[in-house]
Amino acid sequence: MDQVRVGIIGSAFSSSIHAEAFEEVPEAVLVAVCSPSKAHVEAFARKWKIPTHATDYRKLLDRKDIDVVVVGIPNDLHREVVVAAAKAGKHVILEKPIAHTLKDADAIIDACKKRKVKLMYAETICFSPKYVRAKKLVEEGAVGKLYMVKQGEKHSGPHSDWFYDVKRSGGGSLMDMGCHGIEWARWMYGKPKPKSVVAHCQRVLHTERTKGEDNSVVIVEFEGGGIAVIEDSWAKQGGMDDRVELYGAEGVIYCDLLHGSSMETYSKKGYGYAVEKAGETRGWTFTVFEEAHLYGFPQEMRHFIRCLLNDETPQETGEDGRATLEIIYAAYESAGAGKRITWPYKPKKPGDVPVNLWLKA
Repeated sequence: MDQVRVGIIGSAFSSSIHAEAFEEVPEAVLVAVCSPSKAHVEAFARKWKIPTHATDYRKLLDRKDIDVVVVGIPNDLHREVVVAAAKAGKHVILEKPIAHTLKDADAIIDACKKRKVKLMYAETICFSPKYVRAKKLVEEGAVGKLYMVKQGEKHSGPHSDWFYDVKRSGGGSLMDMGCHGIEWARWMYGKPKPKSVVAHCQRVLHTERTKGEDNSVVIVEFEGGGIAVIEDSWAKQGGMDDRVELYGAEGVIYCDLLHGSSMETYSKKGYGYAVEKAGETRGWTFTVFEEAHLYGFPQEMRHFIRCLLNDETPQETGEDGRATLEIIYAAYESAGAGKRITWPYKPKKPGDVPVNLWLKA
């Protein structure tokens, strides 16, 4: 096989980023896309020059000319679609989080193992060029032994309504963006097991729109002594913010993913898809360009495609997605109970959405 044939399931924001990323991956070709909205999927196919489209994902899975599907759909649909893809013999690139419950995550992993298809967990910031360089500096000994990492992602709210429905999403800002920081921290430390989690959740801005939290802070302690501080917010005004800090015994690294490469822009009326994706773009803003590249989407997709071509294990797997989700459950339980959660840890109701550990405490 010289080229991997790709089908995209979904046609909203994340799928657009996926399609853009594949333009930089010559080893892959986009064959088909599906989405429930006929008008939307037709427009998506035209924009990205995808030859065929459908409104039912099953028609895409029935195709013999597709090797891998990229799944960028609401969290509560992950299990149904990925299990069906595995049964159809398709490899899967699955957008974060792996699922909205641990029970669904286990079903996804089991289905892919049973059918011997690769399940690749699309945690993009582990492929961001800036963050990859920061990790290499640590591995080179530039800052000595790493003892604390911090990651924060903040904006004024998601672009789609389903994010605010905790039955569909599984939670709020922690579920949506905390999965980024938690898996990034695991990756930075070499993916050790967690020892404990302490977290705080609150709802400060979207009080009428969601039952989930829109601001969260999580502290994860790992085996080996390292800790991670993860801050996520849907309540931060002024546009997107994404940055990390790495503290070692002999140095420190500060890395701002977006502002360091942005343009200062003044717009009276606002501009672009950022109005829908991350809130306000009126007035003075930091305008991000080449966002897909900065976040590592092309690098991520290139890595996954080469794993298929060379039959290699991907850097980010379904098991990594599950480990991240388990920590998210512990974080919600900590926020609800007001206490530290220690390992070994198993949530009492892995079939329930994790945010309920906070909401029903």
